[in-house]
Amino acid sequence: MSLTPSPASGTSADTGSGWDPAAALAGMSLEEKVGQLFVMVVFGSRADSVHKENRARYGVATPAEAVRKYRPGGVILFPWAGNVSGARQVADLTTGLREASGTPLLIGVDQENGVVSRLAPIITKLPGSMAIGATGDPANARDAARVTGEELKDLGIGLDFAPVADVNINPRNPVIGPRAYGADPKRVASMVGAAVDGFHKAGVASVAKHFPGHGDTTVDSHTGLPVINHSMSTWRKVDAPPFRAAIAHGVDAVMSAHVVMPKLDPSGDPATLSHRILTGLLRDELGFDGVITTDALDMAGVRKKYGDAEVAVRAVLAGADLLLMPPNLDTAYGAVLKAVKSGRISEERLDQSVTRILRLKQKRGMAGPIRTDPGALRSAEHLKVARRVSTAPGDR
Repeated sequence: MSLTPSPASGTSADTGSGWDPAAALAGMSLEEKVGQLFVMVVFGSRADSVHKENRARYGVATPAEAVRKYRPGGVILFPWAGNVSGARQVADLTTGLREASGTPLLIGVDQENGVVSRLAPIITKLPGSMAIGATGDPANARDAARVTGEELKDLGIGLDFAPVADVNINPRNPVIGPRAYGADPKRVASMVGAAVDGFHKAGVASVAKHFPGHGDTTVDSHTGLPVINHSMSTWRKVDAPPFRAAIAHGVDAVMSAHVVMPKLDPSGDPATLSHRILTGLLRDELGFDGVITTDALDMAGVRKKYGDAEVAVRAVLAGADLLLMPPNLDTAYGAVLKAVKSGRISEERLDQSVTRILRLKQKRGMAGPIRTDPGALRSAEHLKVARRVSTAPGDR
């Protein structure tokens, strides 16, 4: 599919606090609405950096041109994409990306701390979730999330794909392990709720992941499709409590897992593509009305059964709002646009997702002027918190 850059009809990313999501939605074309569903990777250290991967994937030279072409809902930053080399550089990149966007832009990152730390070493080093969970004190999870959130905000990043809400009950788990707060559902739930509070105190959006639970797997969903045979009653006792806690604390988004739970949905589809799981359990049973984001759509776990075009459409039909990192953005965008035009995805369903996304942006201050302060990173207060949560006594 060929897309051409065009000015978005929504309000500028530097609009003041009077920005209205409903008015923004009403002013969007169908193509712009579909663009809002996607979170893309851009390549380069500056918004105007020429990078061969942008040309190969998007047919344009720079991150700014990619944002103007697709009008995505968001961008996710990675060191491997050349996005992270220094605090000032990241702040300048995020500013340039927002300036290129016709609507407020979600700029996110996977900064869980510990083994998944995309912004190391430019931000305060904090322990991973397992170490914090072992202290037994939810205040440590809250303070660590607040410190991380404040530093993300100083860099112009408004969303963290954290905290991990999985209960890691399988010691052979190859993908979660120390990324989880532990193996006890009650403790994990208390830590997750506290972490959400910490992110929100910093003014940053938080994402609980990976629903309906990725803690009892021996397969990495990056490379295969895990199957978890938890009964519905086991799921409610083991996997669900941290997500319930996150929702109770007002979490902004929940990320789906590319795992099959046949007792929850016998279709064999991964949760990311399961209406029974995303809509039936997350929306209807747990009462979540925030943004549902997929895990990365370039992972093998979600690509086992359907082609990349069909995956994007089925994720929306299942209940997802944000489609994260499709392996071919043209293919996924074109498939969703075609599905809307044909009526397979109703315009009402599309508007529901876009409304949730726009409301999240408004709630977390992404619609107003965003001032970066990279010099504030690794402050004395933040380093003090890092020392305290790293040495906190607990039943280790």
